[in-house]
Amino acid sequence: MTDQIWKPNVTVAAVIERAGKFLLVEEHTPDGLRFNQPAGHLDAGESLLHACAREALEETAHAFTPRALVGIYLWPHPAGELTYLRFAFTGDLGEAFPDRALDTGIVRTAWLTADEITAQPQRMRSPLVARCVQDYLAGRRYALDLLHHYG
Repeated sequence: MTDQIWKPNVTVAAVIERAGKFLLVEEHTPDGLRFNQPAGHLDAGESLLHACAREALEETAHAFTPRALVGIYLWPHPAGELTYLRFAFTGDLGEAFPDRALDTGIVRTAWLTADEITAQPQRMRSPLVARCVQDYLAGRRYALDLLHHYG
């Protein structure tokens, strides 16, 4: 038994849809190349909204403005002791910065349909990728004033 305090890894994800396709990133993972929403960890002192906009920019070279919360997801990774607490947002994809390099580990961006995402679960970084898309398609949108950042 340990006296260590358990803490989930807080992450953010951008659920970006255009013309029936979703913007994903293909990235290197310990399990090989996998698809994920533009996503990443919350940094110290950062708001969830800023973290989501930052991660989307770093991983896609596009500006992103969160407009609604799609959902909050708690997922214990089956291969280890990590648990992720994901805040998924949808919003507006903005200006592209074609000269900006993608974040370390990101191979490329890709636009996939919901059917393409659900048809290949083994290619997704986690089951959260498809679940966030399903919730988005179900119309789940929560106002951002639900969130409060003190800092």
